[in-house]
Amino acid sequence: MAEHAERREPEAESACELPQGNPPDSEVRRLLGEIRTVAIVGLSDKPERDSYRVAAYLQKQGLRILPVNPNVREVLGEKAYGDLVSLPVKPDAVVVFRRPEAVPAIVEQAKQIGAKVLWLQRGIVHNAAAQTARQAGMHVVQNRCIMQEHQRLLKTNDASAQ
Repeated sequence: MAEHAERREPEAESACELPQGNPPDSEVRRLLGEIRTVAIVGLSDKPERDSYRVAAYLQKQGLRILPVNPNVREVLGEKAYGDLVSLPVKPDAVVVFRRPEAVPAIVEQAKQIGAKVLWLQRGIVHNAAAQTARQAGMHVVQNRCIMQEHQRLLKTNDASAQ
């Protein structure tokens, strides 16, 4: 019985990855201060979704958002794009609201467009893809909410977008 409990499925282990190599707060603070344009992959047009609330918060802080979702036409007054390579401008950061298994393909597109920062939201970790992004010169943050980190490290307390 104990032997059976010790066995794990390979997919289950990767689904519960812990992030490796997240930058220290000082670097995250610097990155947040430099970001002006954010591509948000998986941004929903539904106000009750976390992606929408985070995008609304970032927009209210003066950042330009670029929705990336092939299933919507517009979010928060901004035209939505089907993928990163279709964006009209290069974003400073790519923020991801997609399942971990989608991250490797997103990293490949982020490399193609020359993104500087890859930010995987809370609950999203893919260490192999993060390493690929780092090797391509990107700063990578995993399993953290960009809105919460912005509020915590840049001392903004705008609760209206939460």
